[in-house]
Amino acid sequence: MIRRTRPVVGAIALLAALTAGIAFPAGAAAGEPTGESAPKVDLVLDVSGSMRAKDIDGQSRMAAAKQAFNEVLDATPEEVQLGIRTLGADYPGDDRKEGCKDTAQLYPVGPLDRTEAKTAVATLVPTGWTPIGPALLQAADDLDGGDGSKRIVLISDGEDTCAPLDPCEVAREIAAKGIGLTIDTLGLVPNAKLSRQLSCIAEATGGTYTSIEHQDELTDRVNELVDRAAEPVVTPVAVEGADACERAPELRSGLYTDRQEFGQQRWYRVDLLAGQELRASVSVAADRAVRPDHGILMRAVTLHGREIVRGEATGNGRTDVVSTGLRHPKPELDDDDSGKPAAETVCLGVTTSFSADAGVKTTPGLPLELTVDVVDGPDNASDVASYGLGRGWWLLGALVVTGFLAGLVWGWLSRWRVAVWRTN
Repeated sequence: MIRRTRPVVGAIALLAALTAGIAFPAGAAAGEPTGESAPKVDLVLDVSGSMRAKDIDGQSRMAAAKQAFNEVLDATPEEVQLGIRTLGADYPGDDRKEGCKDTAQLYPVGPLDRTEAKTAVATLVPTGWTPIGPALLQAADDLDGGDGSKRIVLISDGEDTCAPLDPCEVAREIAAKGIGLTIDTLGLVPNAKLSRQLSCIAEATGGTYTSIEHQDELTDRVNELVDRAAEPVVTPVAVEGADACERAPELRSGLYTDRQEFGQQRWYRVDLLAGQELRASVSVAADRAVRPDHGILMRAVTLHGREIVRGEATGNGRTDVVSTGLRHPKPELDDDDSGKPAAETVCLGVTTSFSADAGVKTTPGLPLELTVDVVDGPDNASDVASYGLGRGWWLLGALVVTGFLAGLVWGWLSRWRVAVWRTN
């Protein structure tokens, strides 16, 4: 089973990738990788004692993982810098404090020496605890630096044993840093509690969770995730919205990420020239348990507070993401004296109505992804005068007239048939 939690966010990223060059012709757009750094992947493998269990195609979980790693290492693209981190591989004792420190870099993230990496994997023996939280923190440091894509692939057969360092909270903290790091998780046993924890970790960073029961599934999925890291991606730029438009950050075309507290309103600013059109959309992900009924509102207003246009959406808890968007064309007008194109500053306000039961942490806020696209508007202002209908008014009028005439004819025929029937 594969859970993909952010289809809307993927579409937004594609839109930003296609349009970012409009606002930044001389350099990289906001949220666009410069290509100066290679993509990085850190494979984080659970080597705890439970990996001895022989329930994957008649072999142990550890043996299945080793075989999968060997095949993945052979297939890793040359441009990907890959590393391997372990958890629970070295400490066999019962001291929980020591066991929760048991995470190490088996092979450093960098250019791949396949023989050396395979040799390192071959030495692994299932040993100790399952410190997922500490391992994720260290893996994020392993991937530090550079502007290429960053991905952690966590493979585990059990829940974290080092609470209160909750791995879900660790993943949220990593996402809140705005470094564009994605965590994908794979569970080696069909366990409901493990699935919930690994899903939570993945969802916090926009990653995926996959339940694995066969060795070939493990190989295929890890290969797919490593290949995905090599694909061109748009990395959102971290931005912090303000509580009022006058203090809001200025945004240009691009993809941005922020965090929004429950019930909070965030403001951003976009400058438009005459004839330009603003297209903006926002998505908020519920990366923790929230009450089913919630909503999101995006408003475009002037500096004086007059609302121009709005977009809103509601959610019922069946999906993890709620999204909305809006469009605003800036008419072709000139300043009274200068003759130069009139400019306008648009304030974008984002408000959410999420709520949670007692005991659910509200900090950090929910992950928010914002797409801003400023493009040249249509040549004819009438093209955008009526969103959706445009020049189709004539067709609507023709349909109305046709319907009216058809009604008259049908009424006349009906009266004629009644008259004939009475005569007979």
